[in-house]
Amino acid sequence: MNKTRIIEVILLGFQVDPSLEMLLFGLFLLFYCLTLMGNGIILGLICLDVRLHTPMYFFLSHLAIVDMSYASSTAPKMLTNMVMHQKNISFASCILQTFLYLAFAVTECLILVVMSYDRFVAICYPLKYTLIMSWRVCSILAATCWVFSFLLASLHVTLILRLPFCGPQKVNHFFCQIMSVFRLACADTRLNQVVLFAGSVMVLLGPLCLVLVSYTRILVAILGIHSREGRRKAFSTCSSHLCVVGLFFGCAIAMYMAPKSKHSQEQRKILSLFYSLFNPMLNPLIYSLRNTEVKGALRRVLWKQRSL
Repeated sequence: MNKTRIIEVILLGFQVDPSLEMLLFGLFLLFYCLTLMGNGIILGLICLDVRLHTPMYFFLSHLAIVDMSYASSTAPKMLTNMVMHQKNISFASCILQTFLYLAFAVTECLILVVMSYDRFVAICYPLKYTLIMSWRVCSILAATCWVFSFLLASLHVTLILRLPFCGPQKVNHFFCQIMSVFRLACADTRLNQVVLFAGSVMVLLGPLCLVLVSYTRILVAILGIHSREGRRKAFSTCSSHLCVVGLFFGCAIAMYMAPKSKHSQEQRKILSLFYSLFNPMLNPLIYSLRNTEVKGALRRVLWKQRSL
């Protein structure tokens, strides 16, 4: 029976001068606070404004929850280590961090696919939209995204825990990223890597193809809209979705499916940072700045607060 000998892991993080590390701490703390605040505002607006109680904003509320959870799975420990100058994390916490990061990453991927399907139905089949995207269907789609994601993350973690871990204790990353955890094992990890690659193909390339097909059909439908205002509104909404999809899938594919290079580990750190902190911070900005309904809801909430 395999025994885990490692009880603690050292996260090397960003190996820079102490003065620069404190500057990075302030910068990352700002990004994390903006992530929580931005997504929290989006979630609050959707809950408070009845006009936003539609399938599109139902899925957007799930995206906001995922983004806050996603950033919170890695950022607090990273910030604590930077300010305390302690790089250690228990092995159990390390595995939990790996599990949560994977689960929320896959959930975001699937939620983005469902959101593209929602826009496809809304623009290509507007008369049947309420019938196709009923609240029952929306609830089933959202629940499926969450359940499948946590099951897939559980599979990866189960395969990891079958390995014997005897060092090295050091992880050249700012969190317990799954490929960095593989390097802690003192056994062959080819099965884990094959399963990870297969999972990446399944949750990245497959969904990306579905998204591209959906938006190709949407683009054709938008070009067929005679009203200039109708075309502008449809394109504005869909371009926001495409920005988010492009950022998310681009970083994910580059990190998990790109061939290794001699600079791959440092590149992976930067990609992981963008993927887990910058992207969740940018999502609410992209949606709020380009979405008149969200901006209108914010104005109505602020007006109510002034009236009280």
